[in-house]
Amino acid sequence: MSTVSLEEAQIRLPEIIKKLIPGEELVITHDNQPVAKLIGEKPAVKRPRQPGSARGKLMIHREDEEHLHDFKDYMP
Repeated sequence: MSTVSLEEAQIRLPEIIKKLIPGEELVITHDNQPVAKLIGEKPAVKRPRQPGSARGKLMIHREDEEHLHDFKDYMP
C-alpha cells in the first residue's frame, strides 16, 4: 500500500488517479496520519448493443393520431 501526502495529492490528483491500477490502494496522509484511501477500480465493461434489446419495454395503450394535429404546420 502506497502513501502520499495531502498536499501532493492536491497537486497531482489527476496523475495519481491515472496511474492507479485496479485493486491498488493509496493512502492519503495529513501530518503523517491517514485521512483517506483511494482504491483503483476496474474499468466498466461495456457490452455492445443488441438489436431488439428494448423489446417489451415500451407500451402503446392505444393508437392516437389526434396528437399529430398539433404538428400539422411542420408536416408536408
